[in-house]
Amino acid sequence: MKPRSEKSMELYDVLLKRGYPKEFCQQITLNLNTDWTANRMLGYLSHYQKLHMEDVADEMLAILSDRDRIMQKHQLEDTNAKWNEFLAEGFGEDEEDYV
Repeated sequence: MKPRSEKSMELYDVLLKRGYPKEFCQQITLNLNTDWTANRMLGYLSHYQKLHMEDVADEMLAILSDRDRIMQKHQLEDTNAKWNEFLAEGFGEDEEDYV
């Protein structure tokens, strides 16, 4: 797992200040360890004063699910681009080599 980003550490502080247990805050920020995922959680938390730990954990899972879908989309787009390039250019060898 990659180290926590600056936003992830900010999320950790926000969770601690809201009274969540230290171990819970650590687990949330270990999973939301990028600026993008931590920002999503900070945005979610900004709409509420107090949430149950289950609600925070559910939102963490939703954010991770979104991230995984976005990553998969990018992988599929890359694969599709390579496939289209192959269809347009073939193997890159001259057809005369096979006649």
